Amino acid sequence: MKRRNVLAALAAAPLALTVSRAQGQPQWRPDRPVRVIVPFAAGGSTDTTARLVAEGLTGPLGQPVVVENRAGAGGTVATDFVARSAPDGYTIILGTNTTFAAAPALFPNLPYDPLRDFTPIAIVAFTPNMAAIHPSVPANNLQEFINYARSNPGKISYGSGGPGSSQHLSAALLAHMAGLEMTHVAYRGGAPAAVDLLSGRVQLVINPLIEVLPFIREGKVKAIGTTTRQRASQFPDIPSIGEILPGFEVAGWAGLFAPTGTPAAVMQRLSRDTVTAMNQPAMRQRVEELGSIPVAMDAVEAARFHAAELPKWAELVRISGAKLE
Repeated sequence: MKRRNVLAALAAAPLALTVSRAQGQPQWRPDRPVRVIVPFAAGGSTDTTARLVAEGLTGPLGQPVVVENRAGAGGTVATDFVARSAPDGYTIILGTNTTFAAAPALFPNLPYDPLRDFTPIAIVAFTPNMAAIHPSVPANNLQEFINYARSNPGKISYGSGGPGSSQHLSAALLAHMAGLEMTHVAYRGGAPAAVDLLSGRVQLVINPLIEVLPFIREGKVKAIGTTTRQRASQFPDIPSIGEILPGFEVAGWAGLFAPTGTPAAVMQRLSRDTVTAMNQPAMRQRVEELGSIPVAMDAVEAARFHAAELPKWAELVRISGAKLE
């Protein structure tokens, strides 16, 4: 059995047992607000997704579900905070590929273990990124941008939501595959990076579509390529980066996680209500309008998915040459 499959089996087996043991137990009913911690600044795709999910959970849980932003250190500060929180269902986190898959390969002294210290509740969205450049860059498509960047080593700065974010790794992989010399500027979230793209402080971002969508539509920045294999439905004329650089693919994701040790009945309730909320047509439409792809993986499916993502992102870190900064 391949190592990836072994990891997935090991992660999913105890989770499946936990969920099965919850059957027949008294249903958990929260008696106070539930906090969803967001490890990045307000206004970005992770924050917006968390607020949609929180809104969708508030009714079914019968208690307010509030979002709390705790940005810092590429999302690891907030993630460590939740890992150390009481495993009672009242403090959970919207984790991403950055904090729950890439971080172990990027941070040599990571204070938490994504598999050991957390249990997945549900995966709720996949997040395609869009490469966008400032109008001052003399390029109108990806190939022209590559040609310009090759001819001007060191003159392009790119912003990201922090070390190890899908934005960071997307740009680092682009630089690696195209032979570009660019400077990374890390922010506490993708939204601040997009703001600095508007001002020209950075010349490139490869951000979740939601963070650059209005600027593209208003003609304030130029879209040049998506990081997924498929083109973005909102911009079918913009090619994927993989069409120019075969083999290029980076797909971000987001999901709810709870500290390990959270009671089975709590996990069952949170997972069930999250999946139900994400399957509502209105919710799916709102997620799609943000440029993301709605997903409704339950706890068992999420555990398998998460385990498979760890080696995938570790390899992406390695081949991209991304370094902790």
